[in-house]
Amino acid sequence: MNSSGSARPSGHFNRRALLLALLFIVIAAAGLLYVKWWPYYGKAITSATTHSIGSSILNGANEAIPAPSWSTAWEYALAYFKAVWKAAVLGILLGSLVQVLLPSKWLLNMLGKATFKSTAIGGLASLPGMMCTCCAAPLAVGLRKKNASVGASLAFWIGNPTINPATLIFMTFVLSWKFTLLRLVFGLLLTFGVSYLANRFAPNEQVPREVEAALPEDDRPEQPLYVRWGKAIWSMFISLVPAYVIAVLLLGAFRAWMFPVLSDAGANSLLAIIGFAIAGMLFVIPTAAEIPIIQTFMSMGMGGGPAAALLLTLPAISLPSLLMIAKHFPAKVLAFTASSVVVIGILAGLVGWAFL
Repeated sequence: MNSSGSARPSGHFNRRALLLALLFIVIAAAGLLYVKWWPYYGKAITSATTHSIGSSILNGANEAIPAPSWSTAWEYALAYFKAVWKAAVLGILLGSLVQVLLPSKWLLNMLGKATFKSTAIGGLASLPGMMCTCCAAPLAVGLRKKNASVGASLAFWIGNPTINPATLIFMTFVLSWKFTLLRLVFGLLLTFGVSYLANRFAPNEQVPREVEAALPEDDRPEQPLYVRWGKAIWSMFISLVPAYVIAVLLLGAFRAWMFPVLSDAGANSLLAIIGFAIAGMLFVIPTAAEIPIIQTFMSMGMGGGPAAALLLTLPAISLPSLLMIAKHFPAKVLAFTASSVVVIGILAGLVGWAFL
């Protein structure tokens, strides 16, 4: 009696877990089709025929980046959120659903270990998302709340903007195959290499021997699904959105100082590569916005070195996205990640200095 009685609830749980996982996949696919896949199909055709995907978000219709002011901050924030709001809403939705629909045991087995395998799975899982760093941040937070490892969560977060297949296609048509190859090589190094090494800065994190012991309290089956989802989405919204909005406003206000127009002598120098690598790591842009930014800067005389540095650092991470995930990753991990983005951006800049 006991053995047969326990088999039925286990089978019921497995079927329920499978149905919830399938529900998550359907919601994610429908959302990405509407927000990302279909619009990017049209943008790919545009980039192939016009060799452009629009104007630089840094200056918009202006000939130069406007000086710092409150109106400058508001202007950039409007342009930025107009470009990303759908993806941002989808990111928060999926980040909350990760916590209540995906089986914790399965996530722990796939993404819960500080191994290269878990990191690789996290990075590969980012490919369909193609989100910017801030829109991918809620999903990274959701994975961490389900006890995914530092490496796997980082690889998913960084991989979304850095090895975005659509961006690579746009880049090839608008810039050149050399930029695409440079981005792919250093993007893979950043997504898989840096993320895997980041596990070393979280040595106290261990996968529990008993999976049930790792389950968050809100993941217990006795709580109704709608209760757990409501708590998850509210927690995510209130903890992520305010810092996100404030940081975007501040960066938008001071973007002219972060991206100055350099003279001929300084437009392709080591100092410019370092400066733009740091600025690119901090600044926030929508998906693929680095392409028209670089195209505009190079038309104004920027050399291949600083352009290559921006190619890696602008999309990879940003100050707002770091603030969004700060509570869910050790400080040493975030410091290592930010430093690595700058260093890899500088290395990419040196390659661009020599060959672009």
